Amino acid sequence: MTCETDVAVIGAGAAGLAAGASLAAAGVDFRILEAASVIGGRAATDRETLGTPFDLGCHWLHDARANPFVPIARRLGFRFDADGPARRQRLLHLGARFATADEATAAQAAVDAAMDAVTAAGRAGRDVAAVEALRPLGPWLPLARHWLALMSAAAPERISTLDYSRYHDTDDNWPVLDGYGALIQAHAGTLPVTLDCPVTRLDHGGRRLRLETPRGTLTARFAIVAVSTAVVARGQLAFTPSLPPELGEAFAALPLGCAEKIALLFDDDVFGVPPRTGLDAFDTDRPQRLAVSALLRPGGAPAAVVHIAGPEAAALVAAGEGAMVDFATSALAQAFGAGLRGRVRRARVTNWTHAPYIGGAYSCALPGAGHLRPWLHQGLGTRVLFAGEALGGPAFSTAHGAHLSGRAAAETVLERLRSQP
Repeated sequence: MTCETDVAVIGAGAAGLAAGASLAAAGVDFRILEAASVIGGRAATDRETLGTPFDLGCHWLHDARANPFVPIARRLGFRFDADGPARRQRLLHLGARFATADEATAAQAAVDAAMDAVTAAGRAGRDVAAVEALRPLGPWLPLARHWLALMSAAAPERISTLDYSRYHDTDDNWPVLDGYGALIQAHAGTLPVTLDCPVTRLDHGGRRLRLETPRGTLTARFAIVAVSTAVVARGQLAFTPSLPPELGEAFAALPLGCAEKIALLFDDDVFGVPPRTGLDAFDTDRPQRLAVSALLRPGGAPAAVVHIAGPEAAALVAAGEGAMVDFATSALAQAFGAGLRGRVRRARVTNWTHAPYIGGAYSCALPGAGHLRPWLHQGLGTRVLFAGEALGGPAFSTAHGAHLSGRAAAETVLERLRSQP
């Protein structure tokens, strides 16, 4: 492949697809190059394992009343639940028993207090590890740590309070019942994407940009780089000349942590709870044991989707699929009885941590580096712009944040194309 285009988009996740849609609407000549064999990146829906849509990656329409995917979902006929989360049952298991109503209330208050404390520290200008902002939480500390890890894909020791405080959160978090990954892929429509085509080097030193791939070289006037921070930080996508030190530092300071899912299908309902019941579980007698959250009976199926996050989860992922399935089954058996162990019929685990062209869940700034995320918005000179969940502004780490960043990058490129005949 040796060819030319006006705009090259590297990556066909939510950001790259959004950029491509904007460029297509403007009638610009562009190409999207995707390293993987499918589009969507961390937006992917499995329809087979559980017999109901199960999102391997993003699932929730965060900040839903302002989320651009809500009107897109309505237009494409994708179902989402705008009311269910508020009234959905949520259980708390403490290792040997379920929590009382008062204990569950106290636990939730502790989690909220922990998140508020981390946010307050960042808004006060402190850029320290989130763990330093936590007040004594008594027996609920493991649960608070677990939720901070779920939110950031990192342990509280590796979460910048400044970065955390810049995330805009609301209570409007609506699940996409037909699959967020399927929604994002449906929205892409027939955009031209070249699959199995990783860009290994972007040479921005000449009159035209040169993108090296295993299929040959593509030249372009502009490029939108919509890959994960990990891909850039570990040199999978190299730059010639090298990135300026401040840009290289920013990519390295925004690593992708670990947040994974284990989906289990049972031969029948083993839970006896309403569809989409939530479960948090940790062991008060063994607080060092990995805590979990789970969605029980998604879509009414006799199934569970178990969520794990943080460094302990990364160790479990490294141990392999069997270890992940065994751990998730054991966690559920502790709450609902050992009899469910032999009733698992199908299982699937995610492994974003080792996905070759992604390298983790979502970005979280390291302590002391919360000021570096905005640097990515500067781009590389005037011809190379970056997009992705890491550049989602106050919606960083989300699919809609990635989408908005891709649209913004495309609009900037279009303005520059109009000014440079």
